[in-house]
Amino acid sequence: MSEKPYDEITSQKGVPVKCWTRGVPFEAQARRQLLNVAQMPFVHSHVAAMPDVHYGIGATVGSVIPTVGAIIPAAVGVDIGCGMVAQRTSLDASQLPDQLGDVRSEIEASVPHGGGKGGRIGAWDEVPKPAARAWRKLQRRYLELAERYPKILHKRPAEQLCTLGGGNHFIEVCLDEQDRVWVMLHSGSRGAGNRIGTHFIQLARREMQRHSIHLPDRDLAYLKEGSELFDDYVAAVEWAQEYARINRDLMLAATLKALSRHLPPFEVDDKQAINCHHNYVAREHHFGRDVLLTRKGALKAGKGDLGIIPGSMGARSFIVRGKGNPDSFESCSHGAGRAMSRTAARKRFSLEDHVRATEGIECRKDPAVIDETPGAYKPIDLVMEAQADLVDIVHELRQLVCVKG
Repeated sequence: MSEKPYDEITSQKGVPVKCWTRGVPFEAQARRQLLNVAQMPFVHSHVAAMPDVHYGIGATVGSVIPTVGAIIPAAVGVDIGCGMVAQRTSLDASQLPDQLGDVRSEIEASVPHGGGKGGRIGAWDEVPKPAARAWRKLQRRYLELAERYPKILHKRPAEQLCTLGGGNHFIEVCLDEQDRVWVMLHSGSRGAGNRIGTHFIQLARREMQRHSIHLPDRDLAYLKEGSELFDDYVAAVEWAQEYARINRDLMLAATLKALSRHLPPFEVDDKQAINCHHNYVAREHHFGRDVLLTRKGALKAGKGDLGIIPGSMGARSFIVRGKGNPDSFESCSHGAGRAMSRTAARKRFSLEDHVRATEGIECRKDPAVIDETPGAYKPIDLVMEAQADLVDIVHELRQLVCVKG
């Protein structure tokens, strides 16, 4: 019998954790966090850790958690529905200008990005018509939820549609192995999703206190299926996931329009358009049970599913096709995964380091993005090698332009 492609870690309590981490840095803090999750009595079969796994707030980023009869809101997180979209165009490398600074500036002007102290404009002052139309479809359900849970109400949910946000969210123009031009971006449900996640995490903690339930980590507070809170949380998560998907679609359209103002006429290949969540929960069937499957920084990689696995700024990205591996709950990594915290990256790397690491890429090269420099992430080649039994590589993308919040 061939060797299993994953390692297994266990504790005296709970289910095993199957880890696709061979050859990839895997810090002890993340191991402890995974074992804490595995102790929860409603976790089914095992927990799966993807090769980009690293310590996270609430639950380990890069983990897949099947539960029966309960959801852990902090495992879903606060960037609900965060994910990727990518589309191939009819353009090739020969049709691009030698200097891409104007292209980056046009994208930055077309999609608000960043936010917070010292950030760039992160929302629209006047909502563009496509975002306004999309918001009208989303508004009723949001306001119904907010009437029941006023603390989830965000002051600018419409103004944040078709906006990128900050942190590790990005828009890129890339070339594939045939020098075809792709547009790819990463973002989620913005402030509205954050409010939903934050509030229900707090409500779950209160439930644990009310029922005197002691946990190995307070971020493992859960909501029991059958309760009103559970039902409302599921409805809120579904809404945030839809908001996130629409947000990505709007940004993709705005980015393609921005490119059209600087590049020759082009078409898009609808057969090569991919939109996928990687922070979400779904009802699926695994190992003989209907489960609530939380993918915290992980992609669905069912047999034939197309997905997007980005590297860091300056590293390659991949369009992949899932193999449907049952042991990973038909999942794969959502990216390279952080190798260190943002604080550690700012201490470790200089601006000169960042400029060298992003040589040849039209992107921000200022101190505010050093925590996103390539060296702050795990090597994407090692991540892909560790999950060779989870996905096949369809396209390999290299960045030309990267817009960061």
